Amino acid sequence: MQQVPRGLQVSERGFALVPESSTIVPGEKTDFRFSVAGVDGRPLTAYKTEHEKKLHFIVVSRDLGRFQHLHPELGGDGVWSVPLELPAAGTYRAFADFVPEQGENLTLGVDLFAPGEFRPEPAPGSTRMAVVDGYEVTLIGDLAPGAASKLTVSVAKDGKPVTDLQPYLGAYGHLVALRSGDLAYLHVHPEPSPTPGPEITFHTEVPSQGGYRLFLDFQHGGKVRTADFTVQAHQH
Repeated sequence: MQQVPRGLQVSERGFALVPESSTIVPGEKTDFRFSVAGVDGRPLTAYKTEHEKKLHFIVVSRDLGRFQHLHPELGGDGVWSVPLELPAAGTYRAFADFVPEQGENLTLGVDLFAPGEFRPEPAPGSTRMAVVDGYEVTLIGDLAPGAASKLTVSVAKDGKPVTDLQPYLGAYGHLVALRSGDLAYLHVHPEPSPTPGPEITFHTEVPSQGGYRLFLDFQHGGKVRTADFTVQAHQH
């Protein structure tokens, strides 16, 4: 039986993502609160640490133009809280990526709504170069459906390779991949790197042909920045 890609379900293997509210006023910072209901229906309180955090919270607009990677705080009652601002009206997808103390990694997803006039932007065409805060980030490699794919990103600033990247979440980069159309969430693993740049290598496997949006978080000079790419997966 083919496995359902991560993030498409609000409930899986007896666990459910439960936001206290799914409607947020756009442009206002909100104390967003949610819990993960366990098999017994009660909020889960015991999590394993993965990539230095007990839970990674990803929020992306449904048109794949806006991306946030957040780290909520867990209360003793099993309720997570995080300052969240949805910058504009529209529909967003929120992903909770975590490992229960007794269990395997899960990514659950739920839609969030920011009321107001909304005009979706078309996803950017295929892009292999991103410029953010003066950094040029280049993506090398191809995605092949159903096969392991190797992707390498190279970071430069002012035309010179960056060789002193700082660890972020236990690695020199953190990559999230989302499938255009349904926002299937892909877990992408970084390869341990003996040098702090300029290259960071990742391995992933995409489930199908089509477009994917890739969001790379990297840290340099004490600040985390996000570079984004659009890649097409083709059957070879």
